[in-house]
Amino acid sequence: MDHTFLSALVLLLLVLDPLGSLPVFISVLRNVDPARRTRVALRETAIAFLVLLAFMFSGQGFLRLMHLSERSLEVAGGVILLVIAMRMIFASAHSLYAGETREPFIFPLAVPLLAGPSAMATVLLLASRAPDRMPDWVGALTAAMIVCGVVMLAAERLRRLLGDSVVTALEKLMGLVLTAIAVEMILAGLKRYFFET
Repeated sequence: MDHTFLSALVLLLLVLDPLGSLPVFISVLRNVDPARRTRVALRETAIAFLVLLAFMFSGQGFLRLMHLSERSLEVAGGVILLVIAMRMIFASAHSLYAGETREPFIFPLAVPLLAGPSAMATVLLLASRAPDRMPDWVGALTAAMIVCGVVMLAAERLRRLLGDSVVTALEKLMGLVLTAIAVEMILAGLKRYFFET
């Protein structure tokens, strides 16, 4: 499955799922002093960006160190995305972090909500499949993280504007699209394993 800048951006947005994470953003940031919310949102987005960027650039070295092939990473990434997609379709993410009362620092907004296992696997896969196109992948990641930061900053206003039912419907729709992408990744990895070795 070869990606363009645009398809990589869409994939990252589906994996990061900023609209589906609105309830989490709202519940976690509700306990933060309103004067600090912008700073906290920008800080958490920047931390997540740096974590994913590190994974993107260390991808090839990590694969070599662990003696992993791109095919196994593609199948594993597809399985992780499939699990995330199932959760998006059948469960509600905000209940996982509803009990948070302190100001977030790294957990839970930066890691694992934004820079979670599925996002890490995705950037690792993009970088390992086409390392010569690293500027495209960095650009796609940057654009996706900007979208996530904007959504986090405007979380409460977006929820009021769209309504809970629209946010839930969007999350389910993104889950369905992500399911198809995950299956495609698994099939592509299996095809390369069985027919390109």
